[in-house]
Amino acid sequence: MYTIYRLKADELDNAFLENLKSTFKNKNIEISVTESDETEYLLRSPANREHLLTAVKDVENNYNVIAPDQRQFQ
Repeated sequence: MYTIYRLKADELDNAFLENLKSTFKNKNIEISVTESDETEYLLRSPANREHLLTAVKDVENNYNVIAPDQRQFQ
């Protein structure tokens, strides 16, 4: 079995470990830790990649940009 868990390091707790032990009970497991880049994950899908890159171009060209009324934050 191959499983990927995506979580923040500070979310590692006893509940996670107990779940891991229960899932792989009596089996040898290998744990590999890598720092993930959310941008890379979001750009993996061709459709999502195109949508995000189009949105970046729109912002760069000040096109389709919606600016909220800043007075509410003062």
